[in-house]
Amino acid sequence: MRRPWKHTAPASTAAAAGMYRHGAADLCLREVGLLLPRRFARRAAASEDLVMRLQIHRKLNRHTGCVNTVGFNADGDTLISGSDDQMVMLWDWDTGAVKLQFHSGHSNNVFQARFMPYTNDQTIVTCAADGEVRLAKLGDGGDVPTTLLGEHDGRAHKLAIEPGSPYIFYSCGEDGLVQHFDLRTNTASKLFLCKNSLSKSGLSSNIHLNAITIDPRNPNLLAVGGSNCYARVYDIRKYKWDGSSNYPYDCYCPPHLMDNRFVGITGLAFSHQSELLISYNDENIYLFPKNGGLGPDPKSSVKIESNKGSKSTMATSGEVVNGPAPLMYAGHRNCETVKGVTFIGPNHEYVASGSDCGRLFIWRKRDGKFLRAMEGDECVVNCIEPHPHTMTIASSGIDNDVKIWTPTATERAPVVNVEELKPRKRTKLWHFSLPEELIMHVLASRRRRQAAGDDSSEDLEDSTGLLNLVLRAAERDVPSDEDEETSEDSGDCSLD
Repeated sequence: MRRPWKHTAPASTAAAAGMYRHGAADLCLREVGLLLPRRFARRAAASEDLVMRLQIHRKLNRHTGCVNTVGFNADGDTLISGSDDQMVMLWDWDTGAVKLQFHSGHSNNVFQARFMPYTNDQTIVTCAADGEVRLAKLGDGGDVPTTLLGEHDGRAHKLAIEPGSPYIFYSCGEDGLVQHFDLRTNTASKLFLCKNSLSKSGLSSNIHLNAITIDPRNPNLLAVGGSNCYARVYDIRKYKWDGSSNYPYDCYCPPHLMDNRFVGITGLAFSHQSELLISYNDENIYLFPKNGGLGPDPKSSVKIESNKGSKSTMATSGEVVNGPAPLMYAGHRNCETVKGVTFIGPNHEYVASGSDCGRLFIWRKRDGKFLRAMEGDECVVNCIEPHPHTMTIASSGIDNDVKIWTPTATERAPVVNVEELKPRKRTKLWHFSLPEELIMHVLASRRRRQAAGDDSSEDLEDSTGLLNLVLRAAERDVPSDEDEETSEDSGDCSLD
């Protein structure tokens, strides 16, 4: 005799299940054996109703600087955070208690801190604005020794942990270098340098990397992005361990942004289905399907015939690009800091990002529909991290605290038109370290105004302030020791 839950549902029942994805309909299907209990639990956890009931459960406030990184352990009962104060803290996020805090060993802002899998939360890796990648081993007692594993020439923004491995992870930095680490030997290997295409002068330059992520379905595929419009995917099996190879396996970019020098990538994420999510500064977020890239040479891809079912789009060069059109998520603002992007939900049903307006934005993944904009920071929200098992979110940014969001509101949040969101007035934030970066931002701001036909006083204030900063920076031919120290300590969170 077959088990009840193996029975094929009648057509009418299947239609009802398709119409009512959650709630009483799913409960009835589970009770009569037509829906597996595990699938019922995952559907319930992905309910849009939970997203609409998210509210601040607790604020974790012990850091004395901007919180640049947050993340849950595999069990979901501990949250790790790192800050400009160079401290790393482990929290019982539900009660707000600090389980452990220690100095990271870094001499500048901590940009990322992560638990290594299957180490009983005793092994932590970090990277920071000092360019260092460090290892912390937790043991009995209060002291937590840290070890230098590798260095970048410039700030090291992100780490990528190989799924399921307690030993292997990668780092990327502003020097364009991707490094491979193996904790069994505590060694760093230069995997490759990420470079721009050859210029007219015949010279190439390194791409300042802001983001790195691994495909969970194929850990050999590594995606990186930074001061360039292309997200590059590398197959690490095809690269030498001396850093001599730097050609990507595939490249991703919305056709209208190809060769756009005014945009770059601040955040990347792979979904469980190997879709690639890309967040651009001064632009929007785009979701590409699996194998939806332009190939290893994006410029030559405009001549390749499209596959069946693909769409044609006009690129900035005027050439027609054939390929799957990415799904776009719009409404937030990503201009002033390096913001991540992530999926939330047990099957990555939603997309989430921070914004310069201090809000958390959440969209429905499948169609890009805007769902929520939640007040999360006085200035800017940079980090959003989902809980591994439940609809719980941790967020952080320029404020010194971490916000924990849980779906405990008694009433659903009202539906808001993203175009009707009012901008929040706050202190302007600048994180650029070089005059040329400021100039690029001024040009981008002007381009936005011209495209929109808008000469708003806010954008005029932006450009005036930026130009003043350029002039002040240009006047500092020989900075004093005090100025140098201030500049080094400012990191990504300096306020002007």
